[in-house]
Amino acid sequence: MADPYTQKSNADQYREAGVDLEAGYDSVRRIKSHVERTKVPGAIDSIGAFGGMFDPKLAGCKDPILVSGTDGVGTKLMLAFEMDKHDTIGIDAVAMCVNDVLVQQARPLFFLDYIAVGKNYPEVIEQIVKGVADGCVLSDAALIGGETAEMPDMYDIHHYDLAGFCVGAVERDKLLTNQKVKAGDVLIGLPSSGVHSNGFSLVRKVLFKDNQLDPHETFEELGGRRLGDVLLEPTVIYVRPVKALFDKADLHGMAHITGGGFYENIPRMLPEGLGVSINLDSFPRPAIFDFIAKKGNLREEELYNVFNMGIGFVIAADPAEVEKIQTILKENGQESYVIGEVTDSGKVELHR
Repeated sequence: MADPYTQKSNADQYREAGVDLEAGYDSVRRIKSHVERTKVPGAIDSIGAFGGMFDPKLAGCKDPILVSGTDGVGTKLMLAFEMDKHDTIGIDAVAMCVNDVLVQQARPLFFLDYIAVGKNYPEVIEQIVKGVADGCVLSDAALIGGETAEMPDMYDIHHYDLAGFCVGAVERDKLLTNQKVKAGDVLIGLPSSGVHSNGFSLVRKVLFKDNQLDPHETFEELGGRRLGDVLLEPTVIYVRPVKALFDKADLHGMAHITGGGFYENIPRMLPEGLGVSINLDSFPRPAIFDFIAKKGNLREEELYNVFNMGIGFVIAADPAEVEKIQTILKENGQESYVIGEVTDSGKVELHR
């Protein structure tokens, strides 16, 4: 019989297999303070339990419809690895989910994250979760749980994947579907911060594979900033300014402009048979899109079919509501532009 005092512990054997339990415990200790600052009414202290808990009644919900969304950050993560910058990518994960539930006029309630790593570096995990917590604070949503999985045979030791899940709520009589939008409605666009979190497979092909650019290099066309920093600019979270409209303005429809750009996302808020006409000169286009277009020799149609092109969120409303909506948005620190109107064309038409 083997001497029990010389046998390796299960933790030692697990570590040799590539999973460090102590690093996992350290990560949990590091992220607790970030989780703590996301608490909102309704959040029940359940970190460490098997399931995250939330009481909708404490959040003021009376007859709620729950609206959920899940998403990841995609290959934007490859830029985070290259730049060794991990403290904003969590904002992207939250933004992709909360902006989606927002379009049904739902207020985000809580968020859970999932981080899969090749090797658990507690300081990196802390940076990632800090970003997630920052995003939750901006969304008025509680971070009530999550999972960190160390999978050495699945991921490179310096790589990770990040995804999230959000639940929001809207009172039953306030649920916004695509049935209110009508021809003649005005489209109000909320500006993006840049590429956000979609189209990075094309970005990486054009800039780093085809043109062999260095993400650490600065470019005059990008305001003298490093290319990688411009691309890592976090996705805008539109929750607070848009929530300010819910009880004060009559919104007919909303769209989050993500993968698929204008052509795929705007029609999702329209009844069958309707279309939109958008004036491309009515809003500023971030320099990064012209930079990508020039380096990749990309056609305008392709750009608007992949990227947000400077508009990350669109609201449809009756013309009589437009001035009120833009005033409320401005009072809440959100710029906006009248970018077009709803038509009966059945198509997305872009013009200058």
